[in-house]
Amino acid sequence: MRWDDLFDDLEGQLERELHAEATDLRLQEERTRLEKLSLRTRLSNVVRSAGLGGTLQLRIVLVSGETLSVRPTTLGRDWLAADLPGTANGRAQCVIPLSAVAGVVLSAEQSLVSLAVESESTGKLIERVGFPFVLRDLCRRRRFVELDTRGGVLAGSIDRVARDHLDLAVHPLGTLRRAPEILHYRLVPFWQIHVIRLC
Repeated sequence: MRWDDLFDDLEGQLERELHAEATDLRLQEERTRLEKLSLRTRLSNVVRSAGLGGTLQLRIVLVSGETLSVRPTTLGRDWLAADLPGTANGRAQCVIPLSAVAGVVLSAEQSLVSLAVESESTGKLIERVGFPFVLRDLCRRRRFVELDTRGGVLAGSIDRVARDHLDLAVHPLGTLRRAPEILHYRLVPFWQIHVIRLC
């Protein structure tokens, strides 16, 4: 009888140790997975859960300290395009480089959704497009933009986009990009840009 108790006890200990080892292994795998999660992936998970162009509204805290409430429309490789609800014309848009994001305010549910297994590779071309490409498109279209930068707000039209900076022809809102209207030209490094507001 004593031997039976001893063997039962040993079997119970072995089972507990094997279960603890499996639990430790799962925890280590989860820690390793979380270490590899990027801000872009977590944003992508939240946006996908609600659907682009839906009613999802995010509060983005910029490195400048400003907090923007945005409705995401497109998520690129290193940028986010969004509508700015509650603006005067009702349909203002912006582009935010992810390097300018200091934080994202999420609900408890959104936080859990953001931790989902990586859904990064959907094969959409736009998700591989980088910030300089977006700037080149704005340049080609001659859109009037406001650049929120570390040095203040600059307004005008993007003339050129180089490897790590752009040329901005500074002119007043409502005027065309013509020589008499241009106040000056400004070289703006990409890393200085917090938000591009499309006017």
